[in-house]
Amino acid sequence: HKPTWRKPCGIDSVVRRRWKGKVLMPNIGYGNNRKTRHILPNGLKKFLVNNVKELDVLMMQNSRYAAEIAHNVSARKRKLIVERAQQLNVRLTNGNARLRSE
Repeated sequence: HKPTWRKPCGIDSVVRRRWKGKVLMPNIGYGNNRKTRHILPNGLKKFLVNNVKELDVLMMQNSRYAAEIAHNVSARKRKLIVERAQQLNVRLTNGNARLRSE
């Protein structure tokens, strides 16, 4: 996974010295707006789903959250989750991943 940001401490570091045209150092001002943070372009928030049972949590919250199938879910289980999501009228962010066309 991506390593966390560590502030440069080197004596010759161009990032620490903030030279023009080099990598920008993260500051507090780069944060997103609190109201729109974690919101997808379609206006919903993500909810990670590992199985069909976890999808039932979104039954009443389908106008607020969109489900995202976890990366380690097999193609067979994904198919069941996609079918159940259509029944519950829940949006999936990655619903067509690993679906083999027959």
